[in-house]
Amino acid sequence: MTYFAVIMAGGLGERLWPLSRRETPKQFLRLLGERTLLQQTVERIAPLVRNENTYVVVGREHVGIVREQLPELPTENVIVEPMGRGTAPCVGLAATRLSRIDSKGVMIVLPADHAIADEERFLQLLSDAASVAQAGMHLVTLGITPDRPATGYGYIQAFTPFATSGISVSSKVLAAERFAEKPDLKMAERFIQEGGYYWNSGMFIWRIDAILRELETYMPKLHTGLMEIEKQAGRQNYEQLLEQIYATQEVNSIDYGVLEKSKRVLVVPTGDIGWSDVGDWSTLSEVLETDEDGNLVRASHIGVDTSNCTILSRHESGSKRLIATLGLSDVVIIDTDDILLVMDKSRAQEVKKILEIQDANKDGGLVSHRLGPSFTEDAL
Repeated sequence: MTYFAVIMAGGLGERLWPLSRRETPKQFLRLLGERTLLQQTVERIAPLVRNENTYVVVGREHVGIVREQLPELPTENVIVEPMGRGTAPCVGLAATRLSRIDSKGVMIVLPADHAIADEERFLQLLSDAASVAQAGMHLVTLGITPDRPATGYGYIQAFTPFATSGISVSSKVLAAERFAEKPDLKMAERFIQEGGYYWNSGMFIWRIDAILRELETYMPKLHTGLMEIEKQAGRQNYEQLLEQIYATQEVNSIDYGVLEKSKRVLVVPTGDIGWSDVGDWSTLSEVLETDEDGNLVRASHIGVDTSNCTILSRHESGSKRLIATLGLSDVVIIDTDDILLVMDKSRAQEVKKILEIQDANKDGGLVSHRLGPSFTEDAL
């Protein structure tokens, strides 16, 4: 069996702004140690997949960062997307490329920005999922066992055991019943109470010919475009055709475009592996050590009556400006060279609203959204 790893590194990580910027999104940052999230992802999968079989899909603007951070990967293993169109085209482009090598090989698709504490168990789950995928035409996903009624994740309902006779696996394998979009709190609580629901991890395992067949069935326009692109591989007009065809594709996720429609989806529940998608500032305290008051502090800080706060300072200039807090709880403070973010931790999912306002006023200087466009930096 040939294993391939496909690392999706095209996200913008906007909910971790202002550390994560469009020129350097979160997957290229050292948020959880000395290595970046991308580097940690590749290192985590290394015992199962060789470097020569590990591929990274990324936008043109970040190719240089990927090659700098992963010099051990062959140059041709960086698959370049001309523009972001969601995970469906990303997965499809990688699958068509890998089909040249081994169309029946197993493709392990991983986001570049997850944190996983129990790496040994994680590799066992992937190995079991790959064995199931290799034996047939099923699409396998890892379902994160929920520990709370989270509203920031999609859910997968799965409770019917899948027969794995003849396949040597130690993990539970279930047939997916349905996918549920990000629920409100009441619905999430019902999912937890009923049981049989798992967070959609965005990690997928399947044979290359299996995912290409499902793309042909459920996303025929994308599949046709990918086949046209593949015919031009190695030719002079390849890049031009790739951009033209990508531009005609709708933005779509592989979850919505294929998995929610397919009858061949299986779920391998993870149990507690210490997983986090490091999705926003409220989740960072789940994977990094906090003090006795529940504060995650990575800054020069004095706190009085301060609890459950995330306080982080990162300055390229190396300055160590003191951050002092008094009587605060459940607040996020992110201090950078040019931006200071202060917000209620419960609204961490809404950071994009600030970016939308910033983009709308990028040519007008510093603008107070509350006081209106007449209140600018000059007025200060």
